[in-house]
Amino acid sequence: MSHETYAACIEACNACAIACNNCFAACLKEEDVKMMAKCIAMDADCAAICQLAAGVMARDSAHAKAVCALCADICKACGDECAKHTATHCQACAKACHACAAACLAMTH
Repeated sequence: MSHETYAACIEACNACAIACNNCFAACLKEEDVKMMAKCIAMDADCAAICQLAAGVMARDSAHAKAVCALCADICKACGDECAKHTATHCQACAKACHACAAACLAMTH
């Protein structure tokens, strides 16, 4: 596939990585950090896989579909976890994660 084919998904992955990193940092500043532990861990995994997915798509790697499939799974899990929290940063992250999951899933077909 061409870089243009991947463009929307790369953009979704980059936006999700930024949202996850922002959520990660904001969660660490919450009063009850322990309550946010799962969210923080998911944010770290999700940001990392989104950055990897954007890179493999940009390089038109033979592994792009497999990485996108994994990215979709991790984004969905992270989005579901973030959606449980009322903090604005968690809600924004959940939205970015679910959008990225949908974009990555579309790349696997």
